[in-house]
Amino acid sequence: MSEVYFVRHGQASFGSDNYDQLSEKGHLQARLLGEYFASQQMQFDHILTGDMVRHRETAEGICAGMGIEPSGFQVFAELNEFDFHSILHAFLAQHPEQALPEKPAVADFFKRLKQGIVLWSEGELEGDLPETWAEFEQRILTAREHIMSNFKGSRVLAVSSGGAIAMLVRQLLEAPSKTMVELNLQTRNTGLIHCVFNQRAMRLAGFNAVPHLDSPERRELITYT
Repeated sequence: MSEVYFVRHGQASFGSDNYDQLSEKGHLQARLLGEYFASQQMQFDHILTGDMVRHRETAEGICAGMGIEPSGFQVFAELNEFDFHSILHAFLAQHPEQALPEKPAVADFFKRLKQGIVLWSEGELEGDLPETWAEFEQRILTAREHIMSNFKGSRVLAVSSGGAIAMLVRQLLEAPSKTMVELNLQTRNTGLIHCVFNQRAMRLAGFNAVPHLDSPERRELITYT
């Protein structure tokens, strides 16, 4: 059977000068996921990552937990996140009445980002954006087709980001664009999205599972940033 486990990266450094790196908790989440894979005697024929630091660090942590060398990753930029900083900046410029409070909470950012993504998906977000919604859709489709075409009979691990994974699931479900926004906000750090595939189709088998964190003593490790 051909199968792929998409993994959202571990908790990144939200609120720091550099978001694109794992927090201490993010490193732990990745290692625990690797230990879970080892406990299930799961091995992967191929490991793919986007080219973001948080993707690589997550893959390295998983490998450490599995007790294998963190090498041989296939970097595939199509797995990268969309530029949410640009989306948020464009939304705030277009809607100055929605300016962030002086001391914003995480919820303040996500409320405005959600509105910005909806406008982006409808072609109504103004500004100099790195990619259109259609281009984002196409590169996630390209990533899916690459896996389907090149990894027949393999078990694949693909480390990506919440928005990219949400777009993938939306496409698999043939759901409306707004579904991507809702899925994005629900995707957990190091959550597993399990799919089976052949050269003609990919099908969703499981979404957002965190078996490595699903115990009372680890539930405080479940995060969404």
